[in-house]
Amino acid sequence: MEKSNPTLDLSVVMPVYNEAGSLPALHAELTAVLGRLGRSYEILAVDDGSSDESLSVLRRLQAGDPHLRIVRFRRNFGQTAAFAAGFDHARGRVVVTIDADGQNDPADIPRLLKLMEEGDYDIVSGWRQNRKEPFLTRRLPSMVANRLISQTTGVRLHDYGCSLKAYRAEVVRNVHLYGELHRFIPALAGRMGVRVAEVGVNDRPRTYGRSKYGISRTIRVLLDLFTVTYLLSFSSRPMQLFGLIGLGLGGAGGAIGLYLAGAKIAHGLLGGAEGFRSYRIGTSPWLMLAVLLIVLGVQFIVLGLLAEVITRTYHEAQNKPIYAIREVIEPEEEV
Repeated sequence: MEKSNPTLDLSVVMPVYNEAGSLPALHAELTAVLGRLGRSYEILAVDDGSSDESLSVLRRLQAGDPHLRIVRFRRNFGQTAAFAAGFDHARGRVVVTIDADGQNDPADIPRLLKLMEEGDYDIVSGWRQNRKEPFLTRRLPSMVANRLISQTTGVRLHDYGCSLKAYRAEVVRNVHLYGELHRFIPALAGRMGVRVAEVGVNDRPRTYGRSKYGISRTIRVLLDLFTVTYLLSFSSRPMQLFGLIGLGLGGAGGAIGLYLAGAKIAHGLLGGAEGFRSYRIGTSPWLMLAVLLIVLGVQFIVLGLLAEVITRTYHEAQNKPIYAIREVIEPEEEV
């Protein structure tokens, strides 16, 4: 779809999935904070196919708040798709993202905006302080993932997983999202030469519902990291990657072949014709297993990366959205 031109100062994009209990209090906090900023703003709630009363709660809140807009998905498409839809429909010059579960504190939004303006940054990311989560199952995997992402992408942040971020509109409009790449937006935008900063924010315990994240999410993040690394480093020069792998594997295979051939010749020199014939290498199970594993490994890596490139081409070349919207519910009174 054609993206909206900025007509407001600020858009707050909030993906919503089964958060009926937390929405009234969070909306009240957002309205109070944004009202004190003295800027034109909107709150974009993206209902990601909620199965509870989230949509009804949003409608009731919208009846008393002309700043609240609702984008409703036909089904659950995931958080990345919700962010992408919010970015497509946002009308603000600055776009702030926030979770709907109440763990992000709206009172931190002015700090993000202040740092963005004072430092002329393009992205300001929240860094959750004193996190109220289990160490082994949530914080430790998060620390490992954040370090790996920072080292691999070159965009160093302590907390990629924090949804509370502020972006200039031109940044998010030039980042194409699919899969679960929303947490990698600062890294993906890094190719445009954006300036990224980080500020400590408050992390609050969840008071309604239950967390939708677990250890499996960390595994998916690590898998997505391979995709992002490829897209950032090798998408325009794949031979630099595949050629290096090919040379490495070919060199290793050649070295093994030379060793086995040399051993066979040595047996022939020491044991004569009989020794040469008796030393068989072609039917060695270790050789066959090594060749099989190398071939399978290369095939799976290449197939995976080619699939990612095809997916990216499919979405970008056709401008194909990764979500389907049932309706956009505008407030009766425009801001």
